[in-house]
Amino acid sequence: MRSPHVVVVMGVAGTGKTTIGPLLAARLGVPYAEGDDFHPQANIDKMSAGIPLGDEDRWPWLDAIGAWADGRRGLGGVVSSSALKRSYRDRLRATAPGIVFVHLTGDRKLIEDRMSHRQGHFMPAALLDSQFATLQPLQPDEAGVAVDVSGSPKEITERAAKALDALPDAPR
Repeated sequence: MRSPHVVVVMGVAGTGKTTIGPLLAARLGVPYAEGDDFHPQANIDKMSAGIPLGDEDRWPWLDAIGAWADGRRGLGGVVSSSALKRSYRDRLRATAPGIVFVHLTGDRKLIEDRMSHRQGHFMPAALLDSQFATLQPLQPDEAGVAVDVSGSPKEITERAAKALDALPDAPR
């Protein structure tokens, strides 16, 4: 299955962006880019120290993700990004018109439990409260779908692919 969409898999930490993103990309037959790889070292250092990023920290990161997404326009691709605020998604859309979002959503307790079992990730569970406080869910005028993260990665990926199938084609 090929998709003209460039998909941003979004959500708070622990929802499975890094797990679902590559699975969804494989399902769609498009490349995947890990959003965390676009962070400058200063951002990683801040988050590793338990310090939430501010908007000024995020702009260069979002611009780099947007540039990757724009380079995939008409070809398709999947990239992960928390994209918690509408202004962040607007910034991504300004750089990469036509992108669509898969918002991974779920119960806070489930997400916290999953975070507590992760190894080798720089985002501590202590920052989850700030993530939920910052989160502005997708609005009706934003191209995208919300997908519940309960169940297995395969089940979540299938729900996301089916929801994307129901969207009109993204502009090329």
